[in-house]
Amino acid sequence: MTTLADRDATALIVIDVQNQVVTGAHDRDGVVQRIAGLVDRARGEGVPVVWVQHNSEEVQTDTQGWQIVPELVPADGEPVVQKRWGDSFEDTDLEEALAQRRVGRLVVTGAQTDACVRSTLHGAFTRGYDATLVGDAHTTEDLSEWGAPKPADVIAHTNLYWQYQSAPGRTAGVSPAAEVDFSPVG
Repeated sequence: MTTLADRDATALIVIDVQNQVVTGAHDRDGVVQRIAGLVDRARGEGVPVVWVQHNSEEVQTDTQGWQIVPELVPADGEPVVQKRWGDSFEDTDLEEALAQRRVGRLVVTGAQTDACVRSTLHGAFTRGYDATLVGDAHTTEDLSEWGAPKPADVIAHTNLYWQYQSAPGRTAGVSPAAEVDFSPVG
């Protein structure tokens, strides 16, 4: 139902699944495995896969920590968007990459749940996209020593509130990886 005209395609978005970002993340291997399965499915169904890579003082470009994890490899022709802010749309070419592919619906995966994943979901929604969060394909690190909830609780809470997100002309939702539907916007 996206509010974006002539944008009926769906894309899989893989946010910041980089060595440094997911080292020590909650259920890292399971999340990466589920994302890999989604990437394979998307490619098999002709659905665009768009990769996002964070760049900052903490995650510096062209370092080992900045690299996308070895289990996930962008294919030739798949966009790899470089970002400096939490919202993957902010000051990047993500919107251009999606517009070229007529994408109006995003299936969102990646890290970190309580930062870049949430920011990108909200950024997409406010820009008119439908946004489905893959409930078992996003993760975060344990920040509980600084007052944050445990990672499993952060993930569960994000899944809970995104499931009930709503706005005129847009849809949100949460789906387990095994049930993700890559159908065009209907």
